[in-house]
Amino acid sequence: MRYLLDTHVFLWLASDDPQLTPVARAIFIDHGQECFLSAASVWEMSIKSSLGKLVLATGVEHLVRGGLERGLRLLDVTGDHAYVIERLPFHHRDPFDRLLVAQAMHEGMHLVSRDVQLDAYAVTRIWS
Repeated sequence: MRYLLDTHVFLWLASDDPQLTPVARAIFIDHGQECFLSAASVWEMSIKSSLGKLVLATGVEHLVRGGLERGLRLLDVTGDHAYVIERLPFHHRDPFDRLLVAQAMHEGMHLVSRDVQLDAYAVTRIWS
């Protein structure tokens, strides 16, 4: 199975945050699963960090590289992902979340996220 982590899921994994559900944590720990972080999430974290809206103990690059060392894979954003966005209804206004939905749909991945608004899309959201 292949999973795309929402940005908050990655951050909670990296900080061992108790808000992360046991199901979400188990997906990442199970080495039989493929877990991905979108380049869009790296972009989102970088923007929020530079604006002071996200305070990290380390830089985004160091944080992401740590995830990659633990088996996480980086998913680049492609034109095909962007084309899917054109057809998405506006159930959700956040451009980063819409891109994650498009990537999950196009790549046939489950999306690991606590955001229930994403259930309105044709994507399987994993959380509880």
